[in-house]
This record gives sequence, C-alpha cells and structure tokens, in this order.
Amino acid sequence: MYRKMRSSRVLRSAEKRATAIGSIGPDVDLGNGLSLENFAKTISDVRASLVAYHKALARSDAAANAFEASEKALRDLSVRMLAGIAAKFGKDSVEYSNAGGVRTSDRKRPSRKKNVAA
Repeated sequence: MYRKMRSSRVLRSAEKRATAIGSIGPDVDLGNGLSLENFAKTISDVRASLVAYHKALARSDAAANAFEASEKALRDLSVRMLAGIAAKFGKDSVEYSNAGGVRTSDRKRPSRKKNVAA
C-alpha cells in the first residue's frame, strides 16, 4: 500500500518570496524578527520537516507491506488448519464446527421457486 507523498504550496510560495526579497538586498531587516535570515531559516525548517514526513511515510509503507504479507501467511495457514480438521474429523463433525467451519448438515440448501404460469 503506497501513500502519496505531499508537496507544500506554502513552501514553494515562500521560497519564491525569499528569492524576490533577496533581490532587494541580502540583509533586509524589517524589525520584530522579520529578517531575510529568519525567513530563510524557517523555510529550511519546513523543508526539513517535509523530508522527515516523507521518510516516515516510507517507513510506514514498509511496515504496512510487512503486515500485509504476514496477514496473508496467517490467512493461508488458517485455511489450511481448517482443511486439516476437515480431513481428520470430516466436514460434518462437531470438531469442524468448533474450528469455525460450517457443518455440511447445517448448510442451508437453496430452494427452487416454483414457476407459476400466468
């Protein structure tokens, strides 16, 4: 199962804005912490956060694939166990029913509807 990696429209916009502000001057400082240096650091932090998110997704995908493989193996073993019970005790036995199978005598037979001529 693959989860789609995401991109950030906000990050792309901020990178373009930082480039445009950088063309004004390399040491633009608007006061109150609004400097090109702080802006570039915040952009870098968000980019690192996005990379960490993508790495976590990759690990999550790997764990999901491993879980699905083990679940498939368990499903196969479960079916084989029930078939083994059926082979040893029969499909109409109490043991087969206890193991989760439906006894042959308990199966509902489909009834045929009579055709009524109009």
